[in-house]
Amino acid sequence: MKKYFLFLFAAIVSMSFITNDTHNYKEGEYLQYRIHYGVLNAGFASLTINKTNYEGQPHFHVVGEGSSSGAVRTFYKVDDRYETFIDESTNRPSKFVRKISEGGYTRDQVFYFNHGKKTVKIDDRKAQRISYKEFNSSNIQDLLSAFYYLRNYDTDKLKTGDFINVDIFMSDETYKFRLKILGRENMKTKYGTIKALKIRPYVQSGRIFKESESVTMWVTDDQNHIPLLIKAELTVGSLKATLHDYKKTKYPLHFK
Repeated sequence: MKKYFLFLFAAIVSMSFITNDTHNYKEGEYLQYRIHYGVLNAGFASLTINKTNYEGQPHFHVVGEGSSSGAVRTFYKVDDRYETFIDESTNRPSKFVRKISEGGYTRDQVFYFNHGKKTVKIDDRKAQRISYKEFNSSNIQDLLSAFYYLRNYDTDKLKTGDFINVDIFMSDETYKFRLKILGRENMKTKYGTIKALKIRPYVQSGRIFKESESVTMWVTDDQNHIPLLIKAELTVGSLKATLHDYKKTKYPLHFK
């Protein structure tokens, strides 16, 4: 179960798709997910959007939080917080905060992006060390900003078998996520049935996942592109995350 909340956010990031110049989200949006580890209710994760000015420029300030609960928390305590500051004009991150505590694993880091120089300044507050890393992508994203950047994709022309590639800066290097469109279907949720895109991110098998095709996801087939369900087969057990609550989406969700 180590770092399963990090996986959750990475998985949610992977559930979106081809950008345009608008924002398919707005200030005040709130998404909450219930996490199940096998038959146990493992905890919750949430994403909240506010607006702010960062270095004199309008930004979306997104906060992602995750915590374990119930029986799981008694033997595996998780308290994670992620933040990203997304430039409204470019849809690229300026700052990313990662402060997590998962069992005995902790991290307290701040990432500062310089897109002109293609560098990231990493302030490791736990180790009291500052380092610089380079990236080659012309549109690098962090773990959270990628989700919101990709939600602006126009999915109308995507068809079964199409692939999407996403560059995300995580920890101290660039990761390339590859997604495959599996099709469209009607998805049953606690709110009713809604049209959904079914996708598969290709993950690295071995340490966390049983195989590269261990994860399946569903996202609303509309302009919101909100994740509805994640299923993953892990090397030990299985993980599921479901949409538990939502508020102030930019476009109405059409449940039947």
